[in-house]
Amino acid sequence: MSFVSRSGRGLPLLTAAVLGLLAGDAFAARISRLTPPSELFASGEESPVIARFLPGQRFDLQMTIEPDPGRTIVSFDFIVDDQSTLRPFWVDGELIHDPRATLTSTITETGPAATCIAASGRTTGASGCTLVAGLAGNATVISRRAYSNSRAGVHTLRAIARQDDGTTITATGNFEIVGIDAESGQVAKNIVIFLGDGMGAAHRTAARIVSRGYAQGKAKGLLAMDTFPNTGMVMTASLNSIVTDSAPGMQNYVTGNKANNNEEGVWPDDTRDAFDNPRYEYLSEYLHNLQGKSLGVVTTADVFDATPASMAIHTSARGNGTGIVDQFFDDRDQSGLAVLLGGGRKWFLPNPSDSTSPQPVNGSQRRKSNDYVLGDDIVNGWGVARGALDPERDLIAEFRDAGFRYAADKSGLDAAFNAGTPDKLLGLFSYSNMNVAYDKIAGRRGDTAVVDAFGFPDQPMLDEMTDAALKVLSKNPNGFVALIEGASIDKQAHLMDTDRWTLEVIELDRAIAVAKRFAERNPDTLVLVTADHECSGAAIIGAATVSAATLEADPDAGKGVVGIYEAARFPKYTMAEDGYPETTHVDGKMLIGYGANADRYETWLPSRFPTRDTQQPFPPSQSPANPSVRNEGAGYLVTGQVPGDQAAHTATDIPLSAYGRGAHHFNGVFDNTDVFFKIGQIAVGGAD
Repeated sequence: MSFVSRSGRGLPLLTAAVLGLLAGDAFAARISRLTPPSELFASGEESPVIARFLPGQRFDLQMTIEPDPGRTIVSFDFIVDDQSTLRPFWVDGELIHDPRATLTSTITETGPAATCIAASGRTTGASGCTLVAGLAGNATVISRRAYSNSRAGVHTLRAIARQDDGTTITATGNFEIVGIDAESGQVAKNIVIFLGDGMGAAHRTAARIVSRGYAQGKAKGLLAMDTFPNTGMVMTASLNSIVTDSAPGMQNYVTGNKANNNEEGVWPDDTRDAFDNPRYEYLSEYLHNLQGKSLGVVTTADVFDATPASMAIHTSARGNGTGIVDQFFDDRDQSGLAVLLGGGRKWFLPNPSDSTSPQPVNGSQRRKSNDYVLGDDIVNGWGVARGALDPERDLIAEFRDAGFRYAADKSGLDAAFNAGTPDKLLGLFSYSNMNVAYDKIAGRRGDTAVVDAFGFPDQPMLDEMTDAALKVLSKNPNGFVALIEGASIDKQAHLMDTDRWTLEVIELDRAIAVAKRFAERNPDTLVLVTADHECSGAAIIGAATVSAATLEADPDAGKGVVGIYEAARFPKYTMAEDGYPETTHVDGKMLIGYGANADRYETWLPSRFPTRDTQQPFPPSQSPANPSVRNEGAGYLVTGQVPGDQAAHTATDIPLSAYGRGAHHFNGVFDNTDVFFKIGQIAVGGAD
């Protein structure tokens, strides 16, 4: 039998065509996707743009093969530096890789008749697998799960598959293992990442103007984040766009690799299952397995949301809420999850009927349609839970049974510490996203209309949640990784609600002050403050040239009151004892314009109720449906530049500020994936 090699990407297209003609086929077989993604595979170029990993960090290898018509794949291998990843190999007496420790089977998925291929490379039948449209009918996806490599440097990855006629098909890519200098001084035991979702430089500046004030052209005080000694600028693109969404925007920081928009902890693949994509290890998983660190996730959003999920969850569909919160719990032994605080109770409450109509009276939105069940390859390769389609699951009860103390509101959060600091803590303070600081503070001051309408009048502030989380996490002598997110900077910037997002930044900064005090007491702590992206193209354009009363009397006159340059002068806000402005509706108030805006009617007046949050099971009827109708009939129309009825993310670089152990590593301009390797060096090798 003759053997003819067919090349996929990684060789010139002419070469592949010639090989196809030599074999007598009209369509040459090929490997159409090779993971990890690499420019070597995509274009044949040796490029410094490459997938990167820390030593020992686990990741999947995967290829999509489109065989010749009528042919099937009978064997395969992934070759790294001329060594099979399916057989153990040694270098100079040292065991470099032993796949028996991590691999029991590899799943191949094809059209209507799926094929499972065992690690031996021999095929066995299976069914129920579905590929995306557009592939050849006999296309095959082969995964080698949970591979790792500890040798620093660039490694060549060669994928090989053999058809039933003896033809071999190959493709070549590469990846890099980034070494850790183990002689670099003291390590950071604790890593705290503050993520102001959507927070660009203008958002930070606006919060400083409101909360600190200016005199003689100088700020009268600094935000807590302004006092951090090191600041750099971060490039935020995702794998498939210069404009990222929040899922890759966060996960790029804590995996070291780019993801597509909407995807968390995975690369894209050619299967329809949102939970079977090729994975790579998160910082939380890596440091938990290596050092025994705990994970804490604190957010003012629904805990299933893109940013919190992008600390531990592996899915290509950020909206799959049931499976996401289940994975938080099911794989807590992989991530070290010890604290989970935020909104999102709707995913934890049982829904025995799996019904969307009528709405379950308890607010549950658990559904089989966005839950998960994993195949043997992921379960055995990664050592994770299989999952189940179980909308009837009572996840709060399961967290409690696993030793988590549960808090349903601010009073419950306080009471959770009455009997001493718990070892683990779960807090779910609303059905979905928590109310924003503007409305929570109004409730604490006596105006409870908004928080009452949402049904959760006793919600904690982010600084209170942060203090509780740090107390729990610091019980682990091995340290922790914590994400603390100010989520609605982004959500209110999307809605172009300036008054609300400004207070969101102030709320985040008050939480940062809590963590800074913690780091001062615990100098082996690194604290980072950054964003996943900028939202809305916010710009401080000036200030109103008229009084608050005048704006209220004639909201249609808004366009003519924008004072620019010296006409803006210095807006003055009065801060209350609770740390927030007494009102944002002041004479000569600061005015914000938006560069990535949708249509809106602008009055420059605060909105009594927040604009509709579509994620809430029971949204208040008083909330305007969207910004395009919020002030309709009052104010002037500002024509938008983006489609839809909300502002959009931008591709602008965003600031990152650092404090504590290893903070000096975060200067200059760098990619968001670089942050992962800086943290890895500081946490494992130490900071010089």
